Amino acid sequence: MPLPHELDRELATLLGEGWLTDASERLTYAYDNSRRHALPDAVALPRTRDQVVALVRACRRHRVPVVARGRGTNTTGAAVPVEGGVVVSMERMDRVLDIRPGDRCAVVEPGLLNGDLQAALAPHGLFWPPDPTSAMFSTVGGNLACNAGGPRAVKYGASRDNVLAITAVTGAGELVECGTATTKGATGYDLQRLLVGSEGTLALIVEASLRLTPAPAARRAIRAIYRDVAAAAAAVARLMAQPVTPSMLEFMDADAVRLARDVGGADLPADAGALLMIEADGDPDQLPRDIEALMAAAGGDGLVSLDDAADEAARARLWAARKALSPALRTLAPGKINEDVVVPVSRIPALVDGVQALSREFALPIVCFGHAGNGNLHVNLLYDPADAGQAERAAAAMSRVFALALSLGGTLSGEHGIGLAKREFMTQAVPPATLALMRQLRAVFDPDGILNPGKLLPP
Repeated sequence: MPLPHELDRELATLLGEGWLTDASERLTYAYDNSRRHALPDAVALPRTRDQVVALVRACRRHRVPVVARGRGTNTTGAAVPVEGGVVVSMERMDRVLDIRPGDRCAVVEPGLLNGDLQAALAPHGLFWPPDPTSAMFSTVGGNLACNAGGPRAVKYGASRDNVLAITAVTGAGELVECGTATTKGATGYDLQRLLVGSEGTLALIVEASLRLTPAPAARRAIRAIYRDVAAAAAAVARLMAQPVTPSMLEFMDADAVRLARDVGGADLPADAGALLMIEADGDPDQLPRDIEALMAAAGGDGLVSLDDAADEAARARLWAARKALSPALRTLAPGKINEDVVVPVSRIPALVDGVQALSREFALPIVCFGHAGNGNLHVNLLYDPADAGQAERAAAAMSRVFALALSLGGTLSGEHGIGLAKREFMTQAVPPATLALMRQLRAVFDPDGILNPGKLLPP
């Protein structure tokens, strides 16, 4: 239904040309990377926190939904305005407000691209650890909203581990400041970490103080190829049990290896049943010893080959296999469901075996790869959306993947979040009393339920 005329007039006055109501303009903000879409009634492009406060208060008075949006790279439908209302795009709030190298802290607005932040930090010899695949296109606010991670999370943590303070606007239109721009704090509840991963259901982030890390002076990569998934998973357990923490530990199953080789052109042997990409970073004098320790842990039964990239060019060649994978997936089918699940590292073989059994049962290709050091695998189910039978089987198969991950002591997501895609499975993943507490917290932050309705928590 159309927006109330009074609200339309008020927000047009507040935002000027940052208030979009034309259907063609709204269409751009109707979808995210999940390929779901729903047309918002209007789009707001605020430039200041005061404008965000005013528009949330106005929408609350009229009980109009408010959906925060970064750049729409989310894969779970979390940014899709399924109940209409106003999409609040943070694209114009994209400034670096302060960089304090001595405090290892940067203060930024939510619309700043992750890649632009890294470029601003590089001259100071610092970086922000979250590095999702979409880093060049996704925003810091979006990374925080979904607790984005990426390959470096195995050593440096995900977004929640790298935020110090957040300023946000609740569903009641109140500006709240959570946390402190210090590396230690024990003053009340840890609300800034609560907001990370809340997918815009508790508050709209308008500023974040980020924990920064010194850029490593050197890094080297190792590629380990194994006979099968079980051998690779055993190596992951050994790698994570010894003192040297890899800065990246990526896994590819046999189908992923085959695709990277046959379609992506990566230099991989025909007998590769699984692959680990291992990277270490740090002091140049210490790095050779760290690499030796990682290579020793990577060895063992089932190892087919072990390659050490001694320089940056060789490192780039080793990573070519991983980078070739995503484009290669598109050659198998026109549609892809990419969901990330997490299991204990020791359960990776059971997860991959179970997924391949589901692939056979539902007659659809399923390819697994991802962040082995965290037990966080991306399950890529390939199908033709135009084929009703395939689409039905794909949905059923993915439901079984979620159930499998939960049965192995895992959970529904490590970095993509819940959104719409996994909402109905929350009752299986979270005990009733915990879900009830989550609903109570949501009601405290958003008394009238206007923030991103229909997402994360089941009805």
